[in-house]
Amino acid sequence: MDLFLTDKHVLITGSSKGIGLAIAEAFLKEGAKVCINSRNSDELSSVYSSFKEKYGSEKIIKFSTDISKKENLLKLRSYIFEEWGELDIVISNVGIGSGSSAAIPDSLEWSESWDSNFTSAYLTTETFLEDLKNTKGSLIYISSIAGIESIGAPTHYSVAKSAILALSKNISKKLSDTVRVNVVAPGNIYFKGGTWHQKILSNENEVKEYLGRTVPMNRLGDPKDISNVVLFLSSKKAKFITGSVITVDGGQTSGIF
Repeated sequence: MDLFLTDKHVLITGSSKGIGLAIAEAFLKEGAKVCINSRNSDELSSVYSSFKEKYGSEKIIKFSTDISKKENLLKLRSYIFEEWGELDIVISNVGIGSGSSAAIPDSLEWSESWDSNFTSAYLTTETFLEDLKNTKGSLIYISSIAGIESIGAPTHYSVAKSAILALSKNISKKLSDTVRVNVVAPGNIYFKGGTWHQKILSNENEVKEYLGRTVPMNRLGDPKDISNVVLFLSSKKAKFITGSVITVDGGQTSGIF
């Protein structure tokens, strides 16, 4: 199925590993031009070299920076427009889900989590929104089922991811004639070096018990399960979809309300 993404200009924040990495490669396979981003310059350079070899230097650019700071995002925007001159799709993917299990974490931990999980998304939106209006583009946030239901995740993470849903719902209506705004909410996604990889190494039996008890499909997801949905939502095939939250979680949050 042709998704008509060839030569579309795509920014994916937090794309040196895991879900972001899978999304970046999925767009490249569709012929899009992709800007990858991470604050870890070594990881980003390694991914960039691999992608350049597989898909060609004309399809991939990189910019390493911490996007929870507005000045850094402005530099990223300047770089993108020097290279491309336009932007069609933004995937806001930065986030960290680890942290204290306390009901109310201390203010420092809360602030750090909020900056990573919400402020980065808000500032990304603020920085690139006019550019997406110009191309009648698509904005997709990667949130979490922790923002939809209480599943035992850190409080600060869940609240920040819930705020992403509220942000998207509000701006999608106000931008409905220019930019499509949607959210993908992953469940438990496995990738090497990720949270679930570490949990399996620590206690595989406990992970199996948890999945059997909470996930109807009784397994972890793959980053490609997320990237496939992101591709569809970014494409013309989803031209009547905005303001939606798509859960990809093996049925974990399958309640009626």
